[in-house]
Amino acid sequence: MLVLKRLIASAAAMAALLHGGGMALAASGQPSPWQMGFQTPGSPVMEDIAWFHDFLLIIITVIVVFVLSLLLVVMLRFNARANPTPSKTTHNAVIEVAWTIIPVFILVAIAVPSFRLLFYQQTIPPAAITVKATGKQWFWSYSYPDSGKFEFDSLMLQDKDRKAGQPRLLAVDNEMVVPVNKVIRVQVTGADVIHAFAVPAFGIKVDAVPGRLNETWFQADREGVYYGQCSELCGKDHAFMPIAVRVVSEKDFTAWADEAKKKYANGDGRPLAVAAKAE
Repeated sequence: MLVLKRLIASAAAMAALLHGGGMALAASGQPSPWQMGFQTPGSPVMEDIAWFHDFLLIIITVIVVFVLSLLLVVMLRFNARANPTPSKTTHNAVIEVAWTIIPVFILVAIAVPSFRLLFYQQTIPPAAITVKATGKQWFWSYSYPDSGKFEFDSLMLQDKDRKAGQPRLLAVDNEMVVPVNKVIRVQVTGADVIHAFAVPAFGIKVDAVPGRLNETWFQADREGVYYGQCSELCGKDHAFMPIAVRVVSEKDFTAWADEAKKKYANGDGRPLAVAAKAE
């Protein structure tokens, strides 16, 4: 039993170490080369998701090591050579009760934080900013009904248009901008087919269904740019409709919103200069 306990402890420590190393390799706000594990959490919801993942990783590691140990014990102690006269025992009340009750306790231990996290994700607190994200083939449109009722389109940048430091296939021409440490309610819908709005660092993923308005929320805890992508197969350019969320200070957000009201005043999702040229 002492050897078994040491094996379980070592496996749990190794699992935690491997995942911890993976988190260290995961970039903030975007994927990184050779990434293992999640991106660095950028919101309280994602922090809870990462904790729950680690918790489940330890549980499943202990179970796997325990079952493997039992298999090794059976192979070594109860093979024909080591045990030529097998036992004829058919029932053991203690073991039968244990293998029924212990899994129930394990499932309850998993269910309690699971339901708590689910309700935390689905219960939207009072929001400081509301942003409506509309999925289209194949780009996103964002409108700010609380901040001036303007709207703009967000399209992926081509390689020739990208600046230094902007990731390929993720950078966009017009980023969704929100203030740091504020609750952001995101209303999501689709204009043509089903899309999905997903930003891994915030722990959010919600379907954009035509004719239906879904909601999610996040609260970014530090400034920066966070990337996501449409996570629903929506057509030939599904892989080319990224999401970019720029988190700024409240002062910078106010200045950006004032400028955006003028820039996107035509209300059709295009800058004034672009709209005038098209007309």
